[in-house]
Amino acid sequence: MEEEQLEELKKLSILCVEDEDGIRKRVINTLKYYFDDIYEASSGEEGYKSYQENLPDIVFTDIQMSDGDGIELVKRIRENDNTTKIIVLTAYSSEDYLLSLINLNINHFILKPLNIKKLQDVLTKILKEKFNSTLEISAGVFLDLSTREVKFGDKKVLVRRRERDFLALLHENKNRCVTTYFQIEERIWENSTMTTSALKTFIKELRKKLEVDIIVNVPQEGYTLK
Repeated sequence: MEEEQLEELKKLSILCVEDEDGIRKRVINTLKYYFDDIYEASSGEEGYKSYQENLPDIVFTDIQMSDGDGIELVKRIRENDNTTKIIVLTAYSSEDYLLSLINLNINHFILKPLNIKKLQDVLTKILKEKFNSTLEISAGVFLDLSTREVKFGDKKVLVRRRERDFLALLHENKNRCVTTYFQIEERIWENSTMTTSALKTFIKELRKKLEVDIIVNVPQEGYTLK
C-alpha cells in the first residue's frame, strides 16, 4: 500500500466487532497499522451502541458470532445509513450465502482466515470507492473527490484536501441532519485541537471560495448542507 493511501486511511475511523477476544485483539493489532481511530466491540449489540456513539467510517464485523447477531447489526445500521462502509468476515464461501450478504448492502466480505493481503486489498478498494467518485453535495453542486473540484453550472472551484474532506463529511451525514463539532474535529483537524475561531475562519474562507451558499450552521450543534 502506498504512503499516500496510508495517510488517507489514517483520517478514517473503524469499528471492529468480534466476539472472540483473541481474534479481536489480533485484528485490532493489525488495524493499528492503518488507522488511528479504532473502536471495538464483543457483540452485535455492543457494536451497534458503539456505532451510534462514534459514527465510524468503516464497520468491520464477524458475521457468525456466538450471539448470532452479526447480520442483525448490519440490518440495524442500514436502516438509516447507506454511507458507512461495512466489511464482514465470514467462514462461508457458498455463492448463495455471499449473494445474501450483498443484498444486505454489505460493501465487502473477507473469507476466513484473515490475513494482511486480504485486508489490504479490501482497504485499497474502499479508498478507491471513497475518493474516485463524484458526490452531489447540494442541488446542482458536485464534488469530485479525486480532483478536489467543486462544480456547479459552468464553474469549477479547486478546494484543498481538508476542504474536500469537510464537504465529504457533511455529505456523509446528510441523513443524520447535522455534522457535529466533535465529528469535524476528529476527522478534519485530526490530531490537533480545533478552536472555535479556527473553525469559523475555515468555514468563512470555504464559503467565499465556493461562491455558492450551501453550508448551513446549526447553532450549538455543528453544520449541514442545504
